[in-house]
Amino acid sequence: RLRVSCDVPRQGGDDGGGPKRGVIPAGAGKGKKQVVFFDAAPPVAQQGDGEDGKGKAPEVKQDGAALRALRRATKRTLSVLSNLPLAIAEMFAIAGLMALGTVIDQGEPPSHYFEQFPEDNPVFGFITWRWILTPGFDHMFSSPVFLGLLALLAASLMACTFTTQLPMVKVAKRWSFMSSGGSIRKQDFAESLPRASIQDLGVILMGAGYEVFTKGPSLYAFKGLAGRYAPIGVHVAMIFVMAGATLSATGSFKGSVDVPQGLNFVIGDIMKPKGIFSVAPDVFNTEVHVNRFYMEYYDSGEVSQFYSDLSLFDLDGKEVMRRTIKVNDPLRYGGITIYQTDWGFSALQVKKNGEGPFNLAMAPLQLNGNKKLYGTFLPLEDSDSSGVKGISMLARDLQSIVLYDQDGKFVGVRRPSSKLPIEIND
Repeated sequence: RLRVSCDVPRQGGDDGGGPKRGVIPAGAGKGKKQVVFFDAAPPVAQQGDGEDGKGKAPEVKQDGAALRALRRATKRTLSVLSNLPLAIAEMFAIAGLMALGTVIDQGEPPSHYFEQFPEDNPVFGFITWRWILTPGFDHMFSSPVFLGLLALLAASLMACTFTTQLPMVKVAKRWSFMSSGGSIRKQDFAESLPRASIQDLGVILMGAGYEVFTKGPSLYAFKGLAGRYAPIGVHVAMIFVMAGATLSATGSFKGSVDVPQGLNFVIGDIMKPKGIFSVAPDVFNTEVHVNRFYMEYYDSGEVSQFYSDLSLFDLDGKEVMRRTIKVNDPLRYGGITIYQTDWGFSALQVKKNGEGPFNLAMAPLQLNGNKKLYGTFLPLEDSDSSGVKGISMLARDLQSIVLYDQDGKFVGVRRPSSKLPIEIND
C-alpha cells in the first residue's frame, strides 16, 4: 500500500458510484490536504508519455516476470542438484562404471568383443557386444555416459557449495553479541555464573583455542571456523580431479610398441588420439632409439628390475636427451611420458658350424601365473623321418638357454654371454 499526501482539487463528476480505490472522493475541498491509499501503483495508462496514454511499463512488467521465473527455475535446479541422495547415487554409478571398465578389456578392436560377447551365447544371459560397443564401454573412461556422470557430479558439488556450504560459512563468520539474559537462556546450553568475570572467561576461552571478541559487557567467542571451509575444499579438490580425468580422456594420446634393442621408433607413429580435443604436439616428430636393455635379478634368479637405455633425436638427427628408465620411473619430454611396461624376447641369435649368426624368432609360451617362458625351434634335416624335427630352445630370462635335442631329451644349458659351444645331434 502506498501512502500519499497531496493537494486535492475538487472533482466535478457525479456518477453516483461513490469513492473508488485509488481515486480521490468527489467533493473534496480545493487546496485541502487529503491522504489517499493505493493498493498498487496508479494505472499504467496514467503514467505513459504518449498521446494514447500508453508507455513501456508492460514490457518492464513482462521482463520482471521472466526474470522471476528464471530465478525460480534456477533455485529449483540448484535444489535438485544439491540433493545429497542424488550425489551419493552419482558417485555409486561412477564407481560401478569404473569397476566395469577394469573388467571389460579396453581399447580392443570390435572383433575382440564379437568373440568375447557373442549374441548367440550372451554373458550372464543378456550381455552381448552391443551392450559394450553401443554406449562406448570399450573406451569406458572417454565414453559419453561416464563423462556425463562426471559432469553431473561436478554440477551437484558446485550446487551444494553455493547453496549450503558458503551460506554456512557466512553465518559462522557473523558476530552475534547477545545482551539480554532471555536470549542467552534460549540457547541449547546456558549457565548462570553470578560472580564470574568476563575478562577471566575470555582468557579461559582463548586458552581453549577460541577466538574471543568483547563489546562492553558482552563477549562473543568461536572456534572451528576453518572446519567450515573443509567441505568446500573437498568439493573443489574433487572437481579438479574430475576435470583432469576428463581432459586426459578427451584430449590426450596413447600408444604402445615393442622395440628390440638397437632399433628405434617415431613417437607420432604409435600415438593414437583418445578424444575429440586431442591435438598433436611438435614433439611427435621425435625419434626414440633403444640403446640397451638389461635386467637385475634376485639371489633366487627371479627378475627384480629391468632397464631401457633410451636416446631421443630431433628432426635434424641431434640427440636431445638420453636417459635410462625402469619400472615406475618413466622418461618425460615435451609433455610426452614414456613408460617401460613389459619386456620379452624378440629373437635368439645362433651360429651353426661357424656360420651365421641366424635370428630365430622367440614365441611366448602359455604358462599359469605371471611367469614368462619363451621358446624357439631350429629345424634339422632328417632323411629317416617324414616329420619335422629339430632342436628346441627355451628361456625364461636373459641369463640362460635350456636346449633339447630332436628327440625331446634335455641336452644342456648355456649362458648367452659365455660363448661356449654345445654339440647336439652332430
